[in-house]
Amino acid sequence: MTAQPSKALSNQPVVVAALYHFARLADHSALQGPLQELCNTHGVKGSLLLASEGINGTIAGSREGIDAVLGHIRAIPGLAELVHKESGADAMPFRRMKVRLKKEIVTMGIEGIDPLKIVGTYVEPRDWNALIADPDTIVIDTRNDYEVAIGTFKNAINPETDTFRQFPGWVENADVLDDPEAMKDKKIAMFCTGGIRCEKATAFMKEKGFDNVFHLKGGILKYLEEVPEEDSLWEGNCFVFDERVSVGHGLRIGDDTLCRACRLPLTPEDRASPLYEEGVSCPHCHDARSDEDRERYRARHRQMLAEREKAALESGGE
Repeated sequence: MTAQPSKALSNQPVVVAALYHFARLADHSALQGPLQELCNTHGVKGSLLLASEGINGTIAGSREGIDAVLGHIRAIPGLAELVHKESGADAMPFRRMKVRLKKEIVTMGIEGIDPLKIVGTYVEPRDWNALIADPDTIVIDTRNDYEVAIGTFKNAINPETDTFRQFPGWVENADVLDDPEAMKDKKIAMFCTGGIRCEKATAFMKEKGFDNVFHLKGGILKYLEEVPEEDSLWEGNCFVFDERVSVGHGLRIGDDTLCRACRLPLTPEDRASPLYEEGVSCPHCHDARSDEDRERYRARHRQMLAEREKAALESGGE
């Protein structure tokens, strides 16, 4: 099952494919070597996670390379119906290719949560606005705090988690969710970047007795691709886990960057802070670092700039 190419792919030489699929893989470890070799052969980079519960990851490469890898994955028993989402980039957004073996393809850390058995109701991007605008809907952003900081849906609840492992604990202690019986007439609408975290988050909510649980099909990325900006209820940019850092409406690359010291996303406002120094510190990490740390980061940044300049000269300045 192929994805329709995003409008963001026009005039961009690198295809970025985000994918996941829950399936019972009998011997996922045997899939690692051939998949890594195929990606290397076609110059595809990124990260793929394999577990007994399925596959998850984001890869980037040429049109030919991406098609070859996706074809290989869909030929694996249980993964024929894998759906992926595409966007584009002007340059390769990953430095290497890694195929990793994991216990979970998205780590919640709760035994028995199986989206193949129970999951929330999928909502198409075109229908999402009506759901979250309903006053009887509680909207929950299942992503981590640093992701929410650069963009989210209007009026969404931020659980303020550092990792997805903390989400079940937040649900257990959230005042707004502490009485499933009182909430039987309420709808819970959940969303995440590409949809995978909501598979487990909605399954967890259903297990906890919440019946009217919904999630955004294809995640924020699909919403930003399909819903016109003038009709959108999204505010800000969406953090992505590669060198693009963020995307906005139409999956256009955003104006956020990464702090090379703490790896957190930085908005233009963050970069205007006196605590920001490129490659060295930002408002998120400045006070947690010593002067010795910052001097070490400065040396690393100088080395990186020198290597970048050398590479540009060797390529003729292209």
